Amino acid sequence: MFVSENLDINNAGHLTIGGVDTVELAKEYGTPLYVMDEQMIRKTLRRFHDSMKKYYNGKGEVHYASKAFSCMEMCRVVASEGDGLDAVSIGELYTAYKAGFPMDKVGFHGNNKTDEELRFAVEVGVGHIIVDNISELHRLEAIAAEMQAKPDIMFRIKPGIDAHTHDFVKTGQIDSKFGFALETGEAFEAVKEAISCKNVNLSGLHCHIGSQIFDIAPFEEAARVMLGFIAKIKNELGFEVKGLNLGGGFGIKYLNEHDPAPFEVYLERVSGVVREECSKLGIELPAMYIEPGRSIAAPAGITLYTVGARKEIPNIRTYVSVDGGMADSPRYILYGSEYEAIVANKAKEERSEKVTIAGKCCESGDLIGENMPLQHAESGDIIAVCATGAYNYSMSSNYNRLQKPAVVFVNEGKSSVVVKRETLDDIIRNDI
Repeated sequence: MFVSENLDINNAGHLTIGGVDTVELAKEYGTPLYVMDEQMIRKTLRRFHDSMKKYYNGKGEVHYASKAFSCMEMCRVVASEGDGLDAVSIGELYTAYKAGFPMDKVGFHGNNKTDEELRFAVEVGVGHIIVDNISELHRLEAIAAEMQAKPDIMFRIKPGIDAHTHDFVKTGQIDSKFGFALETGEAFEAVKEAISCKNVNLSGLHCHIGSQIFDIAPFEEAARVMLGFIAKIKNELGFEVKGLNLGGGFGIKYLNEHDPAPFEVYLERVSGVVREECSKLGIELPAMYIEPGRSIAAPAGITLYTVGARKEIPNIRTYVSVDGGMADSPRYILYGSEYEAIVANKAKEERSEKVTIAGKCCESGDLIGENMPLQHAESGDIIAVCATGAYNYSMSSNYNRLQKPAVVFVNEGKSSVVVKRETLDDIIRNDI
């Protein structure tokens, strides 16, 4: 009935998340409101790392991609489950550090890391710095020498895999701002240089082929390509690469017709390919890392809105306007991303009409979605947009000087604020 298994309908006919009435959440905390189900986050993390144990003898780590949704409480939850973290900025690193996250289980990404970011990563002892380009390698080598440190690094490699996804979120092909290309020999030359460096330790290779991928075959092919490169490095340079990070990008169910493969199937198939290729190529089985983000955060979250105006344009469309929009839900205007929506206080009723849910920003393109099946919505109703736990809060903005919503975690029937709603004073905090 719903795209996420943590959603249900209670006796009052209201939508619930993790057993908590969403209408009551809207009354208590106001709207717009991000709501995350902590138990679902934990359950999904466990599915990933339990699968790693089952299919790869536990010789690997699950690193939550914090760009999907980052706050101190999320870092604490991930740490308490024994998993690692993927960070892409000094802000994400600092959030993890202040939350008490074990920094040796953090991988630090980015295609244009600043010297400040690299110094901070070295200072707090991140587990791996994923080096994206040759100038970064040179700068990190100098910074590490200055700081009398020797950080572990991985190289981000472009394996040349077409992930069959949106052009904006394909990152594994040669024409990408990320990583070293295999086809041109760039990656091999970078490895040779890294091996000769005195102040960094090349401990692994990394790739990421895209996002919201339903097909497992591209992940299998990426593993084959990367292991072939590891074998080339061993055979031609005599250097054994110990770690292989296959990134993330696992698709999730945004609409009922979406049918992503279970995480367990992905790990079983890819682990099988890694074992087979290592045996065939005569290389050691590397430590394997994966970086799920969306697949952990998105299904666990919803966004609640209050309906304001309803505008019916005969024979054209019906607009239902809500008290949020592109500032807190930017993925539609960026990617045309589709979501399922429910009138939370009428969840038992049939979705009898198709509407365009409009935001309140001064932009005609400020929409949550078009032609969305929905129960009849009137002013004062509460609308829940499903599977919004990833890339909504993290991409939110203060466009039109709107305040960013609060984030609430629900856990075993209770709720608590983990990120406070911004105040008007927050909006002008940095103004002079």
